[in-house]
Amino acid sequence: MADVLDIRQFRSSTQAALMSLAVAVCYYAAGRLGLLGRLVVEGVVVTPIWPPTGVAVAALLLVGVRVWPGIALGSFLVIASLTTPGPTTVVTVVSNTVAPLCAFLLLSRAGFRLDMARLRDGLALVFLGGFGAMLISATAGVGLQVAKSSLDKSEFWPVWLAWWVGDTMGVLLVAPLLLVLAGPAGRFRVRRWKEAAFLGLATLILMPMAVHSPMSMLFLVFPLLIWAALRFQLVGSMLCALFASVLATFEANSGRGAFLHLSDVEIMAKLQAFNGSAALTALLLAAVITEQRATRRSVRRACQELAEVLEHLAAGEPSPDPPGPVESRAAPPGGHRNP
Repeated sequence: MADVLDIRQFRSSTQAALMSLAVAVCYYAAGRLGLLGRLVVEGVVVTPIWPPTGVAVAALLLVGVRVWPGIALGSFLVIASLTTPGPTTVVTVVSNTVAPLCAFLLLSRAGFRLDMARLRDGLALVFLGGFGAMLISATAGVGLQVAKSSLDKSEFWPVWLAWWVGDTMGVLLVAPLLLVLAGPAGRFRVRRWKEAAFLGLATLILMPMAVHSPMSMLFLVFPLLIWAALRFQLVGSMLCALFASVLATFEANSGRGAFLHLSDVEIMAKLQAFNGSAALTALLLAAVITEQRATRRSVRRACQELAEVLEHLAAGEPSPDPPGPVESRAAPPGGHRNP
């Protein structure tokens, strides 16, 4: 028996190590992609969208707390690819690991569902997993820069805001998409493929036009986000929002299109406002639509069951007992049911 337990523990440890390694690779790859759109605010490099936070939160929700070493390793590898690791690297790695763990604990306490089929799930991800938990990484990261005298105290809040929004956007744009893609695939009819292709074509045409135009036509993105949320829920809306945010980030990085003739602070403020609005619109609207469709399916099933009961009653047959607790269907003492 002891040998069997040892083998099981070894397999469990090996599986956890492999999962942590996979999370570290995904975290590092997401970090390198996020650094492609980095901006400079008050002399500090920040990213308007930091995808590793979304990867970390999604991994914890899907696999569990046991993959936290992968998050720490991935964070260390990203930092090591930018600069020589030092004593302060430990603080950054710890804050980058603790923030997703805090998001996971808060979401678990709030009863978060991975399918995000309720509005409360979307709100929990926004306010607990995004806005709340990412305060840890932003405060620790920027506070470390001030402590090292790499950043003046008067520049703390602009850099902190950019850091916090970047981490939050990673959670709001990347984590929902990963959670939905990791879930069971639903049925997709041929006519839905046609509509999806038409939506994709419209997105590829209108979104670059809205972002590249110097006339600041970013508002053209939102009808596409609404269309995607209404017809394709989280998958469609989050893909559109992520695509729009990535386009806007690269345009802001080059100072062209809707971000022409703006200062660095103005570019960051405009980009953060656009990315945040797009993410919130896509996430919350899709959650509302998903919840309404689930409610409609439940009502339809209840109507079908009621119709079956009425058919049995009309035919003079005993109706099947509706599902429910055994106590509600049991006859009281005396052998007769209450009318």
